[in-house]
Amino acid sequence: MCGIAGVLGGKGSARPLIESLAHRGPDGLRVEDGPGWSVAHARLSIIDLEGGWQPLHAGGSTVIGNGEIYNYVELTADFGLKGELKTGSDFEPLLALYNREGRSAFSRLRGMYAFCLIGGDGRTWLARDPFGIKPLYLQGGTFASEPRALKRGALQVERAEELLTLNYTLGETTIYDGVSRLAPGQLMGPERARLPWGPAARPQPIDEKTALARLDAVLEDSVRVHQRADVPYGLFLSGGIDSAAIATVMSRLNSRPVTAFTCGFDAPGARDERAAAEAVAKALNLDWRETTFDEEDFWRIAPQVAWALDDPTTDYATLPTYKLAEAAKGTLTVVLTGEGGDELFGGYGRYRRALRPAWLGGRPAAPRADALFLKDRGAGAVDRWKKAAAAPAGLTRLQQAQWGDIATWLPNDLLLKLDRCLMAHGLEGRTPFLDREVAAFAFTLPDAMKVRGRYGKWLLRKWLEGACPAAQPWAKKQGFTVPVAGWIAPRAADLGPRIAAVEAVRAVCDPDAVRAVFTREGAEKHRWPLLFFALWSLIHLEGAEPQDARAALLGEP
Repeated sequence: MCGIAGVLGGKGSARPLIESLAHRGPDGLRVEDGPGWSVAHARLSIIDLEGGWQPLHAGGSTVIGNGEIYNYVELTADFGLKGELKTGSDFEPLLALYNREGRSAFSRLRGMYAFCLIGGDGRTWLARDPFGIKPLYLQGGTFASEPRALKRGALQVERAEELLTLNYTLGETTIYDGVSRLAPGQLMGPERARLPWGPAARPQPIDEKTALARLDAVLEDSVRVHQRADVPYGLFLSGGIDSAAIATVMSRLNSRPVTAFTCGFDAPGARDERAAAEAVAKALNLDWRETTFDEEDFWRIAPQVAWALDDPTTDYATLPTYKLAEAAKGTLTVVLTGEGGDELFGGYGRYRRALRPAWLGGRPAAPRADALFLKDRGAGAVDRWKKAAAAPAGLTRLQQAQWGDIATWLPNDLLLKLDRCLMAHGLEGRTPFLDREVAAFAFTLPDAMKVRGRYGKWLLRKWLEGACPAAQPWAKKQGFTVPVAGWIAPRAADLGPRIAAVEAVRAVCDPDAVRAVFTREGAEKHRWPLLFFALWSLIHLEGAEPQDARAALLGEP
């Protein structure tokens, strides 16, 4: 819903920090100074449009937050807070609860959030939601929603190696020297703690009929609270299971047609999901709108995406996500998406491989070290990933693979992509699958209700078979690809030497190997990560404007 920034425990104003985050809050900026602190808020108005401005104050305490606390209605009713509240803001009940019960209030939250709470009891807290849906970055006593608001130091080579091996970076240290990120679920203050996203428990027995009924109930409940907004909301609809499930529940809960946006690719041989999305849209009577992504979009949007992703991910799914946000801007303010469905319900092919014996092609669900242009091919990054992805003892092999993705890939790639690409357009992305109630149900399902035969997300497919058969839940999944290789190929020979000459690329990669990637047959998949990293480093390390960075790599005047 916004961007936040602050300076704690010293002198200085948060104003210059928040001005660099104005794209996150197009409805206005507010800065407030107190004894030993300065906090600021860039607002995207979603709930209580008139009265929900932050910072909020009560009982000597102050809170400033980014995101949404979805159960603010229930918290207000359950704890009899209505008479204490001055606004309809979803963050004000948190303030009232903190004044009553201190730190215990944080464990009651259901939502996506990053906030700073300065308590009337003299304690100051920073917190981030358990899945890491909303970001928060730190530098000494300064915090902000994006690193661009902080004093970014030199390139951290280890993190850059992770980026080029895994598509994202790991842990709490960022790619910039001196800038860290609050970990998902981390609570930082007089003491440190973690807010869990769900139970770390083995599968619990449940029969199919009960599981389907429970799935229907938790999905409807989650979508219902994720729709809470005083502004227009809709969804991004692909041709996949997850967004079709969200669309199905939204159509059930809304009397008017729900607005849905789909992106397709105008490129020879591209996997295009518009036909599947349109079939779902017609069956559910959605207000369906399609947008296309072509080669011209690629070269126009790539540098803009590199600018938006100041904390980088080389995931090419950022490109259509950015285009969808561009298309939805002006029609929607809140967008529901399907992120998290694969991680919680067992959708990835790597999960199925992890369950097979080795003699049937099974292997652990870990990334491979195949970055041709790194001296160790990314082996060090993979080793660090294995440590970061380590699951608690006692989980099944499938749960271990799910846990690893929830700890690494989900917050540092998928959710980072969603936050930056939508907030660059003043839109808020919401993820109904990544809800504590859904997670508590899904993670402890029996393995066979997630993966069965050649199907992942078995229970979700079974539910969708009855709820929206037009989604064809048992059809063979196309897989999501963006045809970046074909768009890069005609310029590859010229791009290679220019990318290899970029200072950050030279610091991390073997320049000869980089040049070879752009001429060698069979190395096409490595070209986009290198192109993105070159664009990103020119913009964020050397200070180039996005279009100037593109021009430099393409040899344009």
